[in-house]
Amino acid sequence: MREVRAVKWNDRIGRRLKLHDLHILLTVAELGSMGRAAERLAISQPSVSKAIADMEHTIGVRLLDRTSRGVEPTDYGRALLRRGVGAFDELRQGIKDIETLADPTTGQVRVGCPEAIASGFLAAVIEQFCRHYPRVEISVTASNNMSYEFRLLRDRDVDFLLGGIPSGFAEADLNAEILYRDRPYVLSGTKHRLARRHKIELTELVDEPWLLPRDSILTSLVAEAFRANGLAVPKFGVRSYSGHQRIRLLATNRFVAAESGSVLRFSADRYEFKLLPVDVAFRSWDVAIVSLQRRTVSPVVQIFLDHVRAVARPLAEAAAVDAKPRRSTARPAITRRDASRSRAPAA
Repeated sequence: MREVRAVKWNDRIGRRLKLHDLHILLTVAELGSMGRAAERLAISQPSVSKAIADMEHTIGVRLLDRTSRGVEPTDYGRALLRRGVGAFDELRQGIKDIETLADPTTGQVRVGCPEAIASGFLAAVIEQFCRHYPRVEISVTASNNMSYEFRLLRDRDVDFLLGGIPSGFAEADLNAEILYRDRPYVLSGTKHRLARRHKIELTELVDEPWLLPRDSILTSLVAEAFRANGLAVPKFGVRSYSGHQRIRLLATNRFVAAESGSVLRFSADRYEFKLLPVDVAFRSWDVAIVSLQRRTVSPVVQIFLDHVRAVARPLAEAAAVDAKPRRSTARPAITRRDASRSRAPAA
């Protein structure tokens, strides 16, 4: 009996729940008004009301609450809207896939990542990719703390995220493909008073002005290292999202900083800095591609991801060598030459 009911339900949805009506519901929910939705869609308001009523009758629940200020989705409406956004995104992606198949050298890639990765690692990926696919549009969105920005994926604003993920990654609707492990390094300007020291105790850096990114895994791990050694977390200095700004401020020789190995690798040919021999073990973290499960990305995004993996490969190899010991006194492979030697996937 249950199977019969399921068939009837699916048959009813398939025959009576129309994409056009779902589009009307999405527009009404966005604008909060049936009248404004009718204007945008160039149809009459009674047509909008009928479409909503037909959907509510088909599904058997109320989708919108009517108020003196307009309309707003019910819990049932929000559930349908979440899936509806995904359905329309898949349809749009299908059209883009067809266009890409007709001309595989065009399309769009939308990436979300922290500024530090965007200016170094991702810039190297784009440099390689654009040699082979100059007509592809690449859009980069700021995502300076990936844990806070998973909504960019869920809202279909980006094709994937690229950056550090916390240990114990457990997002049921997301995939995480680990590219390499990274960790903090302590550095200063070349003329900083600590730059000539052969060994520095962490306790000496408590009252130093620090350059650190805001709301990042790196900053949290630096704080963790101080606490683990029974020290107060440094509170002086500059907290900035901009990796370029932090590295440039090192040239004033007034600050110490912590940056990831990948930032140093892609900054070595542009800036002068000194790695400080701080005797402390920092915990590392995973840098990963994070994508939405059960979402089909376009062929050109798949090609771009192949380039991401190719540029990440020497970073993974360097991280494996540097993993023993993992102390700030160890020098990371920071030359960009190795990254430029990594072979891009065949065009």
